Amino acid sequence: MYNNEIDPDAGHHPHVFKRAESDSGLQAKGCCLQTVKYVSLTEKIEKRIASNDRWYSLEFFPPRTPSGAANLIGCFDRMAVGQPLFCDITWHPAGDPASNKETSSMMIANTMLNYCGIDTMLHLTCYGAKKEHMLEYLYKAKEFGIRSLLALRGDPPVGEEWDPKKSDFRYGVDLVKFIRQHFGDYFVICVAGYPQGHPDSTSYEDDLGYLKEKVDCGADFIITQLFFKPETFIKFESDCRAIGITCPIIPGIFPIQGYASLRNIVRLAKLDVPKEILACIEPIKENDEAIRNFGVQTCLDLCSALLDTGKVHGLHFYTLNREFATIEVLKKLGLWLEDHPLRALPWKKTSNSHTRSKENVRPIFWSIRPKSYVHRTSNWNEFPNGRWGLSSAPSFGMLTDYHLFYMKIDATRDELLDEWGRELTCEEDVWRMFACYIGGEKNTSNKVVRHFPWTDEELSLETTLIQNNLIEFNRRGILTINSQPAVNGKPSSDPIVGWGTSNGYVYQKAYLEFFTSADNIPALRAVLKNFPSVNYHFVNKSGESNETNTVDEQPIAVTWGVFTGREIVQPTVVDPVSFMIWKDEAFSLWTERWGKLYEPESRSHAIIEQIANTYFLVNLVDNDYVEGSCLWTILDSMFEYQKVSKKDGNI
Repeated sequence: MYNNEIDPDAGHHPHVFKRAESDSGLQAKGCCLQTVKYVSLTEKIEKRIASNDRWYSLEFFPPRTPSGAANLIGCFDRMAVGQPLFCDITWHPAGDPASNKETSSMMIANTMLNYCGIDTMLHLTCYGAKKEHMLEYLYKAKEFGIRSLLALRGDPPVGEEWDPKKSDFRYGVDLVKFIRQHFGDYFVICVAGYPQGHPDSTSYEDDLGYLKEKVDCGADFIITQLFFKPETFIKFESDCRAIGITCPIIPGIFPIQGYASLRNIVRLAKLDVPKEILACIEPIKENDEAIRNFGVQTCLDLCSALLDTGKVHGLHFYTLNREFATIEVLKKLGLWLEDHPLRALPWKKTSNSHTRSKENVRPIFWSIRPKSYVHRTSNWNEFPNGRWGLSSAPSFGMLTDYHLFYMKIDATRDELLDEWGRELTCEEDVWRMFACYIGGEKNTSNKVVRHFPWTDEELSLETTLIQNNLIEFNRRGILTINSQPAVNGKPSSDPIVGWGTSNGYVYQKAYLEFFTSADNIPALRAVLKNFPSVNYHFVNKSGESNETNTVDEQPIAVTWGVFTGREIVQPTVVDPVSFMIWKDEAFSLWTERWGKLYEPESRSHAIIEQIANTYFLVNLVDNDYVEGSCLWTILDSMFEYQKVSKKDGNI
């Protein structure tokens, strides 16, 4: 939707962090950094059209509150499952759109691109913008990695007249020219088309002429305003072609989701709703479910008619930040693609920024918190490709802003208390929560534990291969936060552990990362002497007790793949230097995500604090992946060692 770019349902936290160690980026030796060709959104669209492939895109608007921002990120993640070609974010001049507020258009677009892995287009409007401010907006978008823009005139707020003194731009074409003048072809530029003519235009024909001028001045493709009848778009597309507009024209689709929102949208867009649609809606306007069902069917009929013409390959949906109707339509059209192709890497690549496009190596620790990793490495100029190398001083940003909306768990405080325990009486209550989460089981309050303080992602499928062992040892105080089973040459197409390209083979060493009581460390240290093939690292919260048997801080490859015509790819490593950075984040999550749920003087809060302050964080790597895993044997031996030592009076 265009015009005022206003929320149709009508705390300031800077995105900055202190640098650790250095500001020079990743200090990695032996890192093979390769460039990769940037594929623009225009090229992606044209390729789909040339291949006669169908696709869709989605539009969202910035929320008004920080909690709304956190909820919207969850919506992005869920909608991304269906593989939209791109998504866009509207520009709200009244909402400080270029600021670092978590509700600003700029920050939402940054998050969508860099933390949700979605190709992102940012709206920009002319009204009220001076050239020096517009340059600031454009450079900030470039800094965030945004490469696609929707250039719009925009309108004054409702009740105001256009004041030429407030803006250096009069029309959308002025903004297109300005972007091309200062940035050349760096940005893909989309512009708006109006199938019934812009409401402020002198005529339909004049408006077509203005649209052609925008294209001639550098616009790459067109997205239309919403409409209700397929013949409206078909005529508009034909008229555009007749005057020499050759770029892609994407129809804007609005699924009716409620009576009030429909009235508000058509008021803002200055459109008339066809009488036949109003006649159907009026009798059911108080029935939300009936309205939604009618909206889905009407939208489905419209989309089907457009696709059947053979001239439409892509559809752009105005979602109003709601999921149900759009997903229903997409599923019925066969455009919702939940069957994902083979995952590219064993960890989730949340950023869709071109600067990270060749990144394929990360420490395993952040595989459970990929958004945190992107946040902490967002100031790196280069990213490791091929090898991690010797990272003697990786400059990770300090993670002190846990409040950032894309770091939050998508659950309320009450929901988390129901899952993690409203009242803790002992450390064993915490152990049971861990076991319930691993097993997907109900806790003592009959609630399924779906959330976990240390992960933003669902449990990986490979966890099922070692699930019983994990549950058993969590119940005994081995509080696992990350793990993987040993894999010796499984096909890369394997539905559980596969990744990369087809016709390859994947390998991984058994890995286990967990918190455990300091009382277990002496026994663990003793039994590890009997397992020379295992690398270990254990450290307490302060770092004063820090032991590892890795040689010269050498990273250890724990996942790798062999593929036709390529070098061996090793996307996951255990790096002792990075582990010491990760351990601060891992320990802090005890209090930041769990302890803060309770009153400071409560017994529950004290138990979480006690665990955070006294437990150790341990990682174990079994290098003998051919023989499976000896890690469970090590843990059993540790407990047996303690039992014998207590019997002999040594503990």
